[in-house]
Amino acid sequence: MAALIANAGIALAKFIGYLITGSSSMLAEAVHSVADTSNQGLLLLGGRTARRAATPEHPFGYGRDRYFYSFVVALLLFTLGSVFALYEGIHKLESHEPLTSPIVAVGILVVAIALEGYSFRTAVHESRPLKGDSTWWQFIRQSKVPELPVVLLEDLGALTGLVLALFGVGLSVLTGDPVWDAIGTICIGLLLGVIAIILIIEMKSLLIGEGAAPPVLSDIVQAIEAGEVQRVIHIKTQYLGPDELLVAAKIALEPGLPLATVAAAIDAAEARIRERVPVARAIYLEPDLDRTPVAG
Repeated sequence: MAALIANAGIALAKFIGYLITGSSSMLAEAVHSVADTSNQGLLLLGGRTARRAATPEHPFGYGRDRYFYSFVVALLLFTLGSVFALYEGIHKLESHEPLTSPIVAVGILVVAIALEGYSFRTAVHESRPLKGDSTWWQFIRQSKVPELPVVLLEDLGALTGLVLALFGVGLSVLTGDPVWDAIGTICIGLLLGVIAIILIIEMKSLLIGEGAAPPVLSDIVQAIEAGEVQRVIHIKTQYLGPDELLVAAKIALEPGLPLATVAAAIDAAEARIRERVPVARAIYLEPDLDRTPVAG
């Protein structure tokens, strides 16, 4: 929400700046902010639709809606942000159109940097509890909550893009050559392209379906292997959404147990999993005998 409000105000200011100055860097940044504003709206929409109750057609619910809308956001960032900026930069490089009232562009960019910095600071603050001891790159690569990595990279790209735009406009003023404005615009396009590709790869992976990370999987196996459960023969996990993990496992029980004891052992194992890994909500355990050949 902080990113949505900040980007909407920034987009309006940048468009006004472009109309006054004719700066291609300003236009590229304005379109970038429009894309970011749309993206935040899509992320909010995905969060809302993901809360729908499960249906017979979608028995595991709609949790992956958040991944889908985050993937759409990455595509928008690439098309509206990167491709447009590259096109505008190349066009300006060929036309050599001079800037008018560049001081207006500089003022708007400085204000935009302050607003974007606030949005980025908010995203960092919200992400820290989930990041834990991981690095920021590990958090972006491993997070199952798509919104925060998307906003983090968007805001980081926006801040860097604003600095590039300021660099381009500033050098154009100092040298009297508008080619620097065009170069700044092209750099913004390349930057947004790199960020968009990273997000597309990560969101596609989540959308297809990712399993639990090794530490989480280890916790699940340890929780299962207790009581009458001898060992986990086979296990698969998959995130149905950021807050819901599917666990399916074949477990070896002691031979000769009565049916009631088997049912109680499975119930106890499920309770241990949920206590150890709260996001594990859909759990299916299949009892079996351990047929592993005895050595020697």
